[in-house]
Amino acid sequence: MKLSRTTKILLFGANIWFFGEGMLGPLFAVFSQKVGGDILDITWAWATYLMMTGIVYIIVGKLINGKQIKEKVMVAGYALNALFTFGYLFVSNPLQLFFVQAGLGIAEAIGTPAWDALYAKNVNEDHDTFAWGLASGQSQIVTGFAIVCGGLIAHYYSFNALFITMGCIQIIATIIQARILIKK
Repeated sequence: MKLSRTTKILLFGANIWFFGEGMLGPLFAVFSQKVGGDILDITWAWATYLMMTGIVYIIVGKLINGKQIKEKVMVAGYALNALFTFGYLFVSNPLQLFFVQAGLGIAEAIGTPAWDALYAKNVNEDHDTFAWGLASGQSQIVTGFAIVCGGLIAHYYSFNALFITMGCIQIIATIIQARILIKK
């Protein structure tokens, strides 16, 4: 299967993003406890993220449907995600964690529907199932590696070092995805 320029950019940028995002993985619970959260705070923070993501997915999907701004919306979502990832550096209590989680949920929900629409539009119809398997499979593999790297950084350095690394990686992902704005 030959991938188009756009599909390659989308996959590469998404994989970089998944690496940055995936570095926190199960360490989220440890970080939550570090800032004074208990099991209920962790539950509420994660639920906040999921609910915000779900609500905004629907809204963004409706707002950008049929519009020629998907590339810009996707890049904005990626950039906002990097910004909120750096927000972890300022979290010192569970309430602040809820705000960062809500922001990350909004950011993901801004970028993902646009990414999905662009990817679907640029996938070769003869290989559509393989293309989606490729996108999903790569994200899982990359996230698995990211969790290991994130654990090593948090263990040997600090959560701040981890969040700075994550944010920088997500800025790189944003720059890669922004290449989609440049037409051939």
